[in-house]
Amino acid sequence: MFGKNNRIRKKVYQSIEGLTDEQFNKIPTNGGWSPKQIFEHLVRMETLIATKIAEELKNPDSPKCTKKPLALTSGRLLKVEEPADTVPTEVYKSIVEMKNELYESRLFLLDVFESATMDVLCEKSFKHPHLGQVPLIQWFSFVGLHEKWHLKQLKKTLEMNAK
Repeated sequence: MFGKNNRIRKKVYQSIEGLTDEQFNKIPTNGGWSPKQIFEHLVRMETLIATKIAEELKNPDSPKCTKKPLALTSGRLLKVEEPADTVPTEVYKSIVEMKNELYESRLFLLDVFESATMDVLCEKSFKHPHLGQVPLIQWFSFVGLHEKWHLKQLKKTLEMNAK
């Protein structure tokens, strides 16, 4: 279940190897997020999703729904405004701090996954801004797709900052 997500996470970590904390926090001159801000957004999104899944697991009225085409979200065919509480700050943080935060958010997601049965994860859902209700089980894959998209953003940011 988490194999793809772990491979993507490894690539995220590899993409910043050799950076100083200053390079990691540098906002591109053409705008956009710094590598640190991308990491922070990933932490906040993964934590938000894990929290929402945990809430729905406790909700006896959580609706059952059909699987959704998550691939639409990874190609950015759907432009989605990120939830306000996932927008990164400009607070300076070290690479080590952000790696630890990303590690902790993954542990939280894994704990939530392991706290439920597959049947329950398939029977409950919460709402995506464009796809509507998405089964809880699909949100684990969504985390990987979301991170994969931001890995591309991270690589572009690193290229811009290297110039």
